[in-house]
Amino acid sequence: MTPDQYCQDKTAKSGSSFYYSFLFLPPDKRHAITALYAFCREVDDVVDECTDDNVARTTLNWWRGQVAEIYRGKPQHPVALALVPVVKKFNLAQEHLLEIIDGMEMDLDHTRYPDFKSLQLYCYRVASVVGLLSAEIFGYSDRQTLKYAHDLGIAFQLTNIVRDVGEDARRNRIYLPQEELAQFGVSEADILNAKETDGFQRLMAFQVERAQRYYRQALEQLPAADRKSQRTGLIMAAIYRATLDEVVASGCHVLKERVSLGTGYKLWLAFKAWLKN
Repeated sequence: MTPDQYCQDKTAKSGSSFYYSFLFLPPDKRHAITALYAFCREVDDVVDECTDDNVARTTLNWWRGQVAEIYRGKPQHPVALALVPVVKKFNLAQEHLLEIIDGMEMDLDHTRYPDFKSLQLYCYRVASVVGLLSAEIFGYSDRQTLKYAHDLGIAFQLTNIVRDVGEDARRNRIYLPQEELAQFGVSEADILNAKETDGFQRLMAFQVERAQRYYRQALEQLPAADRKSQRTGLIMAAIYRATLDEVVASGCHVLKERVSLGTGYKLWLAFKAWLKN
């Protein structure tokens, strides 16, 4: 199996909404973004699948070494090998790949976030940085596009947090800021025990509105000249916003349910967004 095939399999098996947006790219950009996404999945899996935090930290440090080797041209892992030509062709910054690893490591250090400012740093590392790297691959002519990519990444991660409240709680992780839990009269015990209160519903409405605000802010910042080159990101946005809408339509019962869109619907949304942009 070639490094590119490994990345393709890793991405396809993830079931991510991102996969459907990649299908519309020309081959060189599709291979590049698939390699980047496979990298994100590999380092994310380290944290999610390792039951021993020390082993996870050691593995993440090994990945930091692989990132250094990517830029020397001599890594070992198939994903890292696939990234060697990508970082050169699209001028991807080494520090951004390292920041993604730092973001994943935050899951080992923090299972709670006191306020939105601290959560923002996490969202920046695990999502906005990926958005900035993706913008480089897709191409842009106006640096304002990087502000769009940054905010769209935040919107995606906030959508994930809203969708996965119950799933995260079962791993003893609460990404909803503690300050905001207190604001709406929701206790940690409510979240961990899947107790849906009126306060929880108000809390979720607050989280949804913030995510939607980031989508609006991101899209307003995308220059018209770069809409075509950034169509893949706009497809991702269409699918993720539809996921957020579905969470709301289902009553925000995220403590016990996890909303997901069907494959056919995702493909339809992707095709629709492609034609629109």
